Parts: sequence; C-alpha cells; structure tokens
Amino acid sequence: MVQHLQSFSWKLVLNMAYGFEVLQMLIPNGGWSISGDDYEGIVFEKCDPITEKEFKDGFAKVDDWKAKIAEDNAAAKAALLARLGITAEEALLLLA
Repeated sequence: MVQHLQSFSWKLVLNMAYGFEVLQMLIPNGGWSISGDDYEGIVFEKCDPITEKEFKDGFAKVDDWKAKIAEDNAAAKAALLARLGITAEEALLLLA
C-alpha cells in the first residue's frame, strides 16, 4: 500500500492546485507560459503580468474556481437535456 501511494504525485494525494491552473483562473485569455509551479517559472508573453502575491494567493482559490466551473457545466448540461426532452442516458446513446 505504501509503495502504491508513493507512485502518486503528492499534489494528487493532497489535492493541491498546479501553477498552470492558477494562471488559467487569473489570466484566462492566455498569453503566458509556465515551467513548474513557482512564480519564477512564469513568462508573461502577451498579457499583463500578475504579482507574485496574486499568484500565491490564487492557489487557495483554484478549488472553488474549478467547483464553480463544474457546477456551471452541470447546469448547462441539465438545461440542454431538458430543452431536448431527453435523459443523459439517451444522449449517450445518440453520441455512441
């Protein structure tokens, strides 16, 4: 069991955010690249730079941001299925 857990990234075990997720949340239109998860690894290519504090503070906000996206997507899916008058299972059959 211990050996199996060691194969997982600590970020997955601890459910921590990645630097690219923070940047996607804070600068959704792109214009940046990142190597690793540290502020020093960010290159602001075609966007206004953010501060190191904004970047570090963003890690605490990513989980809520991802949950909101998932909630919005579920609501949009439910609305589309209702508009079409079909169930999720019927939609899967159509897409198969």
